[in-house]
Amino acid sequence: MSAALTYDVHVAPSIPTAIADRPPGLDQRIWSPISSTLISGERDAVLVDVPLTLAQTHTLTDWVVASGKNLTTVYVTHGHGDHWFGLATLLERFPEARAVAVAGVVEQMHRQVAPEFMEKFWNTRFPGQIPRRIVAAEVLDGDTIELESQQLVPVELGHTDTDDTTCLHVPSIGLVVAGDAAYNDVHLYLAESPPAQRTAWGAALGTIAALAPRAVVAGHKRDGRADAPTILEETSRYLDDFEAACDATSSTLELYQAMLALHPTRLNNGALWGSARSAKG
Repeated sequence: MSAALTYDVHVAPSIPTAIADRPPGLDQRIWSPISSTLISGERDAVLVDVPLTLAQTHTLTDWVVASGKNLTTVYVTHGHGDHWFGLATLLERFPEARAVAVAGVVEQMHRQVAPEFMEKFWNTRFPGQIPRRIVAAEVLDGDTIELESQQLVPVELGHTDTDDTTCLHVPSIGLVVAGDAAYNDVHLYLAESPPAQRTAWGAALGTIAALAPRAVVAGHKRDGRADAPTILEETSRYLDDFEAACDATSSTLELYQAMLALHPTRLNNGALWGSARSAKG
C-alpha cells in the first residue's frame, strides 16, 4: 500500500513593479505573492506552478532541491506568466521532469509569450527580471498525473481570473491546488473579468467546493495563512462585494475606496486599483 501523500507550499514574496498608475497614497505598485505547491510521496514529487522572475525561480528551485524529492512533473494551473515563466530555469536543475498542462492552458501560455504582449505587458512591469529562455508546458497525455500509484486530477474550471483555468485535485489527501481560482487574503485580479466572467468565476468556485476539499491552496496567498477551504467562500464573497460596489459607484476611485472599506486587510491594494480601473475605465 502506498504511503500517504503530503504537500508543502512555497510563497514567493511580493515584488515591486514598474507600473506607474497608482491610487492615492500608494507610492509603489507591487505584484502579489505567488504560490507554488510541492506534492510529495516517499521518493517522488509533483510541483504545481513556478513563479515569474529569475530570482524567484532560483529560490523556489533551491527549496525543491532541499526537499530531497525526485521531481517527476511540473503542473501548470493556468496561462498567466507569473505561474510558469520560470519553468525553463527550474527544469535545468531537474532535466528528467516534464512540464504539463491541459490543452486550453497550453494555448493560453503561448498567447502570453507572443512578442507584442511580452513587450507591452510583462517586460514593462519587470524589466530585466524575466528569464530570457521561456518554454511552455506540454499538453498532458491523459486525464490524470500519477504520483507513486496515486492519482492527481486536473479539473477544468473555465474562467476565473483569466480564461481556461484549472485546479489540481488530490483526492487521497483532500487537497485542491486552486491556482488563481481562489485568493487567500490577497486582493483579486479582476482586470480580465467583466460581469459575465465574474459570474463564471463564481461557478468555478462551486466546482471546487463540490470536491469537498480539506485544504485549498490559492495561487496568491498571504504567507503563513492556513490553506483552509473557507478561502473559497471568502473569494466568492469578494466577487459579490465587487459586483455590488460596481453598481453603487461611478468612478475608479469610488469603487476602490468602497472595496477597501469592505476588505481593508487584504494584501496588494494596487491589484484592487487595477481591477477598479478596468471596471470603470
